[in-house]
Amino acid sequence: MLMGEYAHTIDAKGRVILPADFRVALGEHFFITKGLDQCLFIFGENEWTRWEQKLQSLPMVSPEARRLVRHFCSGGRELECDRQGRFLVPGNLRTYAKLEKDVVLTGASNRVEVWSKAEWERYNAMEDDSPEAFTASLANLGI
Repeated sequence: MLMGEYAHTIDAKGRVILPADFRVALGEHFFITKGLDQCLFIFGENEWTRWEQKLQSLPMVSPEARRLVRHFCSGGRELECDRQGRFLVPGNLRTYAKLEKDVVLTGASNRVEVWSKAEWERYNAMEDDSPEAFTASLANLGI
């Protein structure tokens, strides 16, 4: 399980340090793609294969399915870290997630999420606005 929250910066070349715990869990090769809520998703090889199989099982005749497949696959890339533990975030994904300088990497069970610090703070502020709604969502999901 991937968990934790780490603050880092993105350098001028678009590289970010992947925390050691995440490097161990993800393996030598991993996949990055557009996520949801204006963040990026990073999957290890096994999780990416599972995710890809789910996308492939969607009906191609469905406009919603085609949209989802395009969203996740068009920005997808296989990556690895350099000797300093950094990975290169492709330019199109930096733009999508609004990554400029300060970034936050969070563990999210089966994936790592990469957020701009500003978007992460905005997201967390929305969550804090309505603890009752958050609690209700947990109940609706059976948690």
